[in-house]
Amino acid sequence: MGFLAFLVIGGLTGVFALVFYPGKRQSKPKIQKFLMAVLVGSIAALASSYVGQFAGLFQAGQMLEWLSALVAAGFAGYLNAVANR
Repeated sequence: MGFLAFLVIGGLTGVFALVFYPGKRQSKPKIQKFLMAVLVGSIAALASSYVGQFAGLFQAGQMLEWLSALVAAGFAGYLNAVANR
């Protein structure tokens, strides 16, 4: 269940970062950019969870794990949005 939640949270956060990043905006972003944002956000959320657990910062299911997943996915989505503009 946690894996699917990180896919959804990471994907949505990555897409929100792509859509709401201020800057030069095209008329309509292509589907490849949305898919890349979902992929990058999901990978960042999963990586932050596993790295935090490995480092002993939190255990699975704790609120800090979810917060770190949101922050990591948002930051990765922001970097992805900057690179694609």
